[in-house]
Amino acid sequence: MEKEIEKVLDDTIANENIVACLSANRHGLCIGARGNISSQSSGLLVALLDQAQKLEPQSGPPVVVLETSKNTCLIHKHGVTGVIVKKLDQPN
Repeated sequence: MEKEIEKVLDDTIANENIVACLSANRHGLCIGARGNISSQSSGLLVALLDQAQKLEPQSGPPVVVLETSKNTCLIHKHGVTGVIVKKLDQPN
């Protein structure tokens, strides 16, 4: 399974709009990371997603979106927790 996740991370970071990606298990341990993201943040990101799930426990897994002036961070769980950091489209 790790080789599959490594391939997904490599394919994801190859996109020019993606600046970072990370995958973590249900305990918050980092499985893999690419780009400008710390593997040490995996526990915090999984905990954030777990807390968001408590807002509507009967619904499916949430997608947490964090946005800065330059980037958008998407956090979602589908078996493992995936994190993608994308550059925001800058107006010309």
